[in-house]
Amino acid sequence: MPAAAATWAAGPALQPRWDGVDMLALSFVPGLPRVDLLSVLRGTVTGAPDMDWDATPAGAQPGPAAAASDVLVADVPQDPLEALLVAVGCGDAADKAAAARQSAARALSKARDKGICAVRWPRAPYPPLVAGIFDPPFVLWVRGATDILSNVAIAIVGSRAASVYGEETAARLASDLAARGVVIVSGLARGIDAAAHRGALAAGGRTVAVLGCGPDVAYPPEHATLMDEVVRSGAVVSEFPPGTPPLSYHFPMRNRIISALSLGVVVVEARQRSGALITADCALEQGREVMAVPGSVLSERHRGSHTLLKAGAALVETAADVLQALGLGTGDSAAPGCASACDPLLALMEAGESYALDALAAASGGEVAVLLPRLLELELQGLVRRLPGGRFVRSAGNVLT
Repeated sequence: MPAAAATWAAGPALQPRWDGVDMLALSFVPGLPRVDLLSVLRGTVTGAPDMDWDATPAGAQPGPAAAASDVLVADVPQDPLEALLVAVGCGDAADKAAAARQSAARALSKARDKGICAVRWPRAPYPPLVAGIFDPPFVLWVRGATDILSNVAIAIVGSRAASVYGEETAARLASDLAARGVVIVSGLARGIDAAAHRGALAAGGRTVAVLGCGPDVAYPPEHATLMDEVVRSGAVVSEFPPGTPPLSYHFPMRNRIISALSLGVVVVEARQRSGALITADCALEQGREVMAVPGSVLSERHRGSHTLLKAGAALVETAADVLQALGLGTGDSAAPGCASACDPLLALMEAGESYALDALAAASGGEVAVLLPRLLELELQGLVRRLPGGRFVRSAGNVLT
């Protein structure tokens, strides 16, 4: 715990203003110790206040001073953003806060001009699966539909220099999964990524491209048309603000978002030192399922995939294999009546009533982190439907038919 964390005082005066800029500004502070700050914001550091993001609306004046017993150190900046920076040991907090706010405001203005939405952690429509990882971005810049970020999704990744076999396999898997209502997530790169996006689009499905540059920057350039098609059917996502160029160190960072958005990652074709293996490592760290498609033992193109298989990744050849590896069945229709009678979560949901995630967690006695994957499974089976605003309702039918 940073020593400066002791400067926190309880009470609403030190909570970040929810004015659309302060949370955004955090991503523009150079050298910010992200993990320490996330610990403070999540309330896991001793002395940190419990953040109620709606407690201090835009333009509100700081609340009453905390009681003396609540204050750890009296000399605390009253500006919420400055106080956050002080709490994690940032020097020159006032200057950094002012500069970060200016940068955030400029980026937000540019984004609005280009139809890009800034989705801020941790409020909806920020995807819950990404919010729960160790180091979520403070903002996701989204072109397209923000609701898709919380849908049932599977990532398909692999080599940029892919073989015809690899591209055809990726496209077929993506198409078959998309036809079953699954969102396909990938990185818009050459080879396997592009084939996965195109496979989903060909099936009339939805897909998400996660970029290592700004969401308005087509990279590689020849995928500009493909990127526009992805936007129309789903979304292009990046943690980097509009106009950010594709720098090499951005891509390992974006890989953790590809895996975080997904229930599992399928590696179709990967060499021993492939970026797809970084995505697989991220998936393991995040508790996601890792799957791999086998290939020729004589080809270097499949060496990384086979390494994953030797390490215990699920071997998949078809969409049914992918769904089975995730515990979601094989795409065969289930009997809704039986599932409703046997599933304790469905039993809590009255037909026609919509439920917030927190309300279901309270009613079931479970934690949100455990409940959400189960709701995603039920959604994929067609037994639960997601409504705008992150609410859920029981539904009839099955999307896996």
